[in-house]
Amino acid sequence: YPRKHYSVKEICTFGSNRKFTHLMVLSEKNKVCNGMLISHLRPSTAANGLGGPTAFFKVSNVIPSTDVPHNGSATNHVPELNLHGFTTRLGHRAGRFLGSLFPHNAQFQGRQVATFHNQRDFIFVRHHRYVFEEGRELNKQNGKKKTKARLQELGPRFTMKMRWLQEGTFDTQFGEYEWLHKRKEMDTTRRKFHL
Repeated sequence: YPRKHYSVKEICTFGSNRKFTHLMVLSEKNKVCNGMLISHLRPSTAANGLGGPTAFFKVSNVIPSTDVPHNGSATNHVPELNLHGFTTRLGHRAGRFLGSLFPHNAQFQGRQVATFHNQRDFIFVRHHRYVFEEGRELNKQNGKKKTKARLQELGPRFTMKMRWLQEGTFDTQFGEYEWLHKRKEMDTTRRKFHL
């Protein structure tokens, strides 16, 4: 939907009234995405009956599906979810939050995988399909050709870095921040990571 002149808080209430699960707002500069705001709209008992959490990510290295080399085309199947490297308490929260974007009933016949890989607080997002091919070599035990598995990237491909995590739905005035990235205080050493 186009945003028009509505504030994000108004869009959150509109979406929750229409039973939407998430709200994603992408920001761009020079026709390239550079930020992503994700808000979970469904009420939960943990958030005192409010939706949430809400997170803002800085987005970089965006490569659309059409520019990925040897890309395939995605189907309407629900992908499997692969969350890797979210080891801290905040990392578990962020990983479960990103995992809630997809339904938890993966359709395995589509052979698609959505990967969120956390490395040094950068979250690498990839979308693949695994393909099975017959090899040229024969299996010595049964005389059949060996089957090889490989990954085919479907795209898009991008990198995210979390800037803040807010409790409840989006609210700049009265919202309570669970975590806020402060560059001068937190980026003093290259060996401490938060996710």
